Amino acid sequence: MITLGKASRLHILQAIATQRVPAGKHASSSPQPIPRKRTCQERKPAVCTHTMAEAAEDPEDFAQPKVAPVSHGLHESKKRNAFAELMAPKPKAAKPDASTGPSSVSARSSSHKETKKPGAKTAKSQWSSALLEYIDHPDRFPQQVIRVTDNTVLIRDGFPKATVHLLLLPRSPAHYDLHPHQAFQDQGFLAMMRHEAVSAANLAAAELERKLSTFSASSKARNEAMERGVPFDQLPQGRDYLSDIRIGMHAHPSMDHLHVHIISRDMHSDKVKHRKHYNSFNTPFFIPLDDYPLAGDDKRRSTSFQNANLSKGLVCWRCGQEFGNKFAELKRHLETEFEQWKKE
Repeated sequence: MITLGKASRLHILQAIATQRVPAGKHASSSPQPIPRKRTCQERKPAVCTHTMAEAAEDPEDFAQPKVAPVSHGLHESKKRNAFAELMAPKPKAAKPDASTGPSSVSARSSSHKETKKPGAKTAKSQWSSALLEYIDHPDRFPQQVIRVTDNTVLIRDGFPKATVHLLLLPRSPAHYDLHPHQAFQDQGFLAMMRHEAVSAANLAAAELERKLSTFSASSKARNEAMERGVPFDQLPQGRDYLSDIRIGMHAHPSMDHLHVHIISRDMHSDKVKHRKHYNSFNTPFFIPLDDYPLAGDDKRRSTSFQNANLSKGLVCWRCGQEFGNKFAELKRHLETEFEQWKKE
């Protein structure tokens, strides 16, 4: 038996004490590396965003939408404002798993592309398939989705070109992969989309009124009556905001899945960044839904005709003033027009 001196025993006890670590901790004295957060590209091959772009857009326009907070407004009375609640951004949902959320657009859309009509392009950028996620999983996007019916999903455009800009997406797999010119040959489908679009346009008009009617001379008497608590069915007529809402399609959509634009006519948006953005809504490139089905010889079917529309000189939608290729001048002019228009 080996007998240790007091100093030796003390030395050994100190050595043991220095090696003890609290329960659940690592014994290593060096800090453990923090796992690096994977980048969007490492998580998935598709674009890392929740949002959607619109027809006649550029890939760089594909950005996260910013939803303005809902103000307490002009349609509110002592009763709850159903419209404001509908249009208000919903509480954020839990972030979806990378294998099932928007990151899976690439994998999901590839199967749909395989069944597209003969001659359809299959090499488009992944951003062009983003609308499919809203169609398949609208519950994952409470900030963008306004309404879901059996037949359609209504969402906020992620890159709005006006004060109010919504997209109406059909849910029918037999139609949503088709070009509008082909899809709307189906009279039953067209009738359904017209019905849903009118309903969506009324929502858009109510939202436009909520945002702008405090500035409107035409709505002054109505606003004052509402302030006095006059029953809704006895209010004087205000401005007809529905007449300021347009419903239509782009002649050659850049997004893979069919969508109808529900948009106010003002073009007042910092997202209108170049001539193509403006002309895609203010030339025959924008085809009213009521014009469908197009005749076989309708010139709006022509690619060359529509390309010319996108590149033609700029003209103010309200006063008709021509600006040629001077986009910056048009933008300044549109600011003035918007201030006058909202006061009508």
